[in-house]
Amino acid sequence: MNIEAKMETATEIRSTDGPSNLRAGMEELADFAKDAAALEVALDQLELITGEETRKPVQRLKKDLASFEPRVTVLGQVKAGKTALINSIAGWADLLPSDVNPWTSVVTSLHLCPAEDRGENGASFRFMTEEEWNRLTNKGGRIGELANRAGAEGELNKIRDQIEKMRANAKARLGRNFELLMGQEHEYSYFDKNLLERYICLGDDFDIGTHDAVTDDQGRFADITRSSELYLNCPTVPFRMCIRDTPGVNDTFMMREMVTIQALRDSRICLVVLSATQALTSVDMALLRMISNLKSRDVIIFVNRIDELPDPAAQMVEIEESIRATLKTNNGPEDAELVFGSAYWANMALTGELGRMHASSADALLSYTKAVLGSTTIEKAPSDVIWEFSGLPQLMAAVSKQVITNLGKPFLSKVAASATTIATSQQATQIVKIEGHDFASDMSKADVRAEFDRLAKQHVEDLNEKLTRIFDNYSDRADRAHTNFIERATHSLLGHLETYGDEHVWEYDPAGLRMLLRSAYLSMGNQARKSAQAIYEQAVNDTAQLFYRGFGPAVEGIQLAVPSVPQIPSPVSLGQTIALDFNDSWWTAWWRRTRGYKAFAKKFRDLISAETEDFMSQMKFAQAADIRAELLKELENYLEEQRSILLDLSAGPDRKGDAQRLSNASGKENHGQMLDGTLETLRRYAT
Repeated sequence: MNIEAKMETATEIRSTDGPSNLRAGMEELADFAKDAAALEVALDQLELITGEETRKPVQRLKKDLASFEPRVTVLGQVKAGKTALINSIAGWADLLPSDVNPWTSVVTSLHLCPAEDRGENGASFRFMTEEEWNRLTNKGGRIGELANRAGAEGELNKIRDQIEKMRANAKARLGRNFELLMGQEHEYSYFDKNLLERYICLGDDFDIGTHDAVTDDQGRFADITRSSELYLNCPTVPFRMCIRDTPGVNDTFMMREMVTIQALRDSRICLVVLSATQALTSVDMALLRMISNLKSRDVIIFVNRIDELPDPAAQMVEIEESIRATLKTNNGPEDAELVFGSAYWANMALTGELGRMHASSADALLSYTKAVLGSTTIEKAPSDVIWEFSGLPQLMAAVSKQVITNLGKPFLSKVAASATTIATSQQATQIVKIEGHDFASDMSKADVRAEFDRLAKQHVEDLNEKLTRIFDNYSDRADRAHTNFIERATHSLLGHLETYGDEHVWEYDPAGLRMLLRSAYLSMGNQARKSAQAIYEQAVNDTAQLFYRGFGPAVEGIQLAVPSVPQIPSPVSLGQTIALDFNDSWWTAWWRRTRGYKAFAKKFRDLISAETEDFMSQMKFAQAADIRAELLKELENYLEEQRSILLDLSAGPDRKGDAQRLSNASGKENHGQMLDGTLETLRRYAT
């Protein structure tokens, strides 16, 4: 089918089918899915031939593989078309409502599972806890706390009015169920647009009195919904994936900011959605603060709405230069991959209703087609061409690359390495059981087990102690940076007052504090990983020596792999808004109410100290605790695997495990073949 250059608008384009190339750009992810499936088969075979004890860690590895789900967190400018883009990624044009209420604070996670046919198969919605609701209503959220500390009565009164209205609406909608719902979760075996609007979108104003407590009103639970999880079969992805739609970072109470930061902490890949008509400017400081703490390799930028540009091909060059310059100026991920496209075009292609495309968008499409192809006459189906020009294939290629490089391959290698250790131990297990009596050990089997338990406890304690020292030093360094920042800022404030008096509003950029804390955090992370690596290696060496002392040459074939040291998460808590980030009427009002140099200095110290207390706590304790937990978990999993191998090695001849049963004369050949084939697969992915 041809699109002729003479056509003035896309209303003359006709298409009744959606694009046939929905998985374009995800070829590498499809190959990864095959690798994961092959590894899953190898683990199934390994489970059949392992001993009674080593079967447990194999089952854990199988569970880890089955639950592996790369997460992509989506951030975006206001009106950038973020939700429309997520719908097009899922291949479902009307999946999520695009008119999400700006007062809600909901992270919506789409769990996409490969399937031939699309279909929803479950949903759950979690409500705020009493503590979260009380913080919002009693203190007005982060903005309320800030305004209260600064004595901004006018701002506080506005917030109180908004909260009272929100609380009244919520209670009117939910009645006596309001308190009962706090901290609860609603689960469904399906979802549709009406269900989603009930939980995450504010409904139109309506007469509450005409509805009872259980009527399915639009926006009924929106004010108290904390997060939503949607599970669906998706024909557009070859491997399961979670796409997290965040509520943004600009709201009255900063509830959105807090849940967005938490979502970023739980994800390694960030997709930033910008609008081509506004690009990225210094006005988007909250968004810039968020992404400035992420590594370039973890960020993909999608510039949406090129359908609203008169000349997309020419303007895209200028827009990219502007975005790169803004990122560089604000210490953002300037080398992040950047993709241009249009979620609107993608969704038009998905619906097959190309004739309904807006005239201006159709003109932009034809202009872009001619610039790229040199002509608007094409041989492919219109929906396929528009899908390609929408940027979705390029975007999903970038996402696939990051999923595989940052998450997928390291994960498969880690699982395969652990499984290889278990598999090679099975060969040693049989030798020990059959020929072990020829080796004279200076340790009894009970001694070997006791020594292993002692070593395991020692390594865990050593890692804990080293991490504690590292975290204590990091906390001291962070406190010094914090104190120095307040001193410098106060000095700058007094200098301003002496030079200009209190009639001119003083401004001070907190970027310096964030940079110092980020540097301290990254240094701490590197030290923590190096310490963990050293202890992991020592644990492997000690295990190998103990096995040899206890069982002799029979265990030389066991391939002990050093556990992979987990990556340190990005310090996204630094993106949290503080008082000094407000260079607007709010800050001006605070300034005008303060009189006297000493009053300025004292109020400023008190304000900034209290304002930075929360993210200092997040940086020093919450994120440090996450790092400790991940590093210890990796070591403990390794030690548990070795303990299982040890128990199988020292098991008596009367042990009736599958490995022994298969190694009897009648099944010995089959057992060896299965083990050899399994090892071949495992070694391929462990490398």
